[in-house]
Amino acid sequence: MKRYIIFFAVSFFFSISANAGGPWPQQKGIGYYKLSQWWLNFDQHYTDSGLIDPNVTTGIYNTFFYGEYGITDRLTGVINAPIFSRNFTNNLISGTTGETIVKGDALNSIGDIDLGIKYGLTKPGSAFPIAASIVFGLPTGKSVGGEQGNLQTGDGEFNQIFQIDAGKGFKIGKNINSYVSAYVGINNRTNGFSEEFRYGIEYGAGLFNQKLWLIGRLNGVESFKNGETAETINSTSIFANNTEFSSYGVEAAFYVTKQVGVSASFASAFRGEIIAAAPSYSVGVFYDLGK
Repeated sequence: MKRYIIFFAVSFFFSISANAGGPWPQQKGIGYYKLSQWWLNFDQHYTDSGLIDPNVTTGIYNTFFYGEYGITDRLTGVINAPIFSRNFTNNLISGTTGETIVKGDALNSIGDIDLGIKYGLTKPGSAFPIAASIVFGLPTGKSVGGEQGNLQTGDGEFNQIFQIDAGKGFKIGKNINSYVSAYVGINNRTNGFSEEFRYGIEYGAGLFNQKLWLIGRLNGVESFKNGETAETINSTSIFANNTEFSSYGVEAAFYVTKQVGVSASFASAFRGEIIAAAPSYSVGVFYDLGK
C-alpha cells in the first residue's frame, strides 16, 4: 500500500445549498444558515500519477454549520465550520490468514474552520453580478491523532483563498427561474503545502414556484506543486499535499416552508491525483431569511 492515504477535499464547494454562495451577497441584516452532515468512505484512491490503488477502508464524517450574513448590501460575512469531525480507519485484515494486521482507529474533534467575507463589486440588482471573496482557513482541527498519529481532522496550516465569482440569473420559459455562476480562485497555503488554483461552474433551476431547486456543479483544484515534497510533510494524513481533481456534483434543495428547507447532495471526482476514488454525500437543513 502506498505510504499516503488521501482524501477528497471538502472545502465548502459541496456544502452550499441553493441561493447561497456565488456572486450574490446577502442583503443587510439578512442571512442564510445551514446545518449538514457530510461523509466519505473509500477503499481506493488516485495516486500521484492518476492511477487507482487500493487502501485500507478509511472514512470521514463532518457535521457542518454554514452561514452567510449581510453586514451591508454589498458585504457579507461567511462561516463554514465542521463543528464535529470523525476520521477513522477499519481493521487491516490479512487476505491469507484472516488475522488483523493493523487495528482500526478513530479520531473525533472539531475540524478546520473557514471564515470569510464577500464583497459585491457590482451594485445590488446588477444584471451580471461579480463578487470578490477572501476566506481564511483556520487550523482549528487536530493535525495529528490516533495511536499511529496518522489520523487528522485538520491539516495544521493557515491558508487564505482569494476568489472571484460571477453569474447571471434568467428565466426558462415563464415559470422556471434559473441561474449560472462561475468562480476562479487562488489558495495560498503555509507550512510547506503547495498553493492551488481553484475553479468551478454551477447551474441551478427552481421548479414548482421555486420550492424545489436542482443544482449541478463542476469543480476543480490544480496544485502549483511548489511546496515541500511529500516525504517532508505528514503524507499519511487524509489532508495530503499536491492534491488535484476535477469533480462533478448534483444537489436538490426543497423548501418545506417559505424559509426552511432540506437538501441532499452528491459529488465525485472523475480525475484526480492523491485523492479518494469514491463519492461523497451530504444531507442538511437550511434557513433562508432572504425568502
